[in-house]
Amino acid sequence: MKGIFIDIEKCIGCKSCEIYCAVSHSASKQIFSAVFEDPLPAERVKVESYNAFSIPIQCRHCEEAPCVDACPSGALSKETETGIVAMDQERCIGCWMCAMVCPFGAIIPKMDSKVIIKCDRCPDLDEPACVNACPTNALLFGELSEVMKKSRKKAAQITISAIKNAI
Repeated sequence: MKGIFIDIEKCIGCKSCEIYCAVSHSASKQIFSAVFEDPLPAERVKVESYNAFSIPIQCRHCEEAPCVDACPSGALSKETETGIVAMDQERCIGCWMCAMVCPFGAIIPKMDSKVIIKCDRCPDLDEPACVNACPTNALLFGELSEVMKKSRKKAAQITISAIKNAI
């Protein structure tokens, strides 16, 4: 199963991921045309700043997805093959229960239509638009086993660095 890994130490807060996410979900798929669309295309990733860090917030497609359990209409479902939490716009009743229970704050209520939008991991692309747009490689996409291996290596490097600095 594939997933997106976020290396917050590399994120510079440029918001390229937001822009290219919105463009990839626009009708035109072109940055200069997308800004004139009505309604404007919405991004499914938001970069939040906290202290000295910028953190891309997007659906983590949780293994045990509380949003799926909270959805009374069945608009959200977990795809067994890909692990993606999928959204059916036609079934969404706009109650926003999913947004309330999302532990990452990654489900975005659309005020104009009362439904929600969330990361769909760009199913029509080989790599999600946000990952492809990131100039610092703060977003990585790949098999979860490989991504987790990189994550563990990074955690080990941080731990070793902290120990060296403490000595």
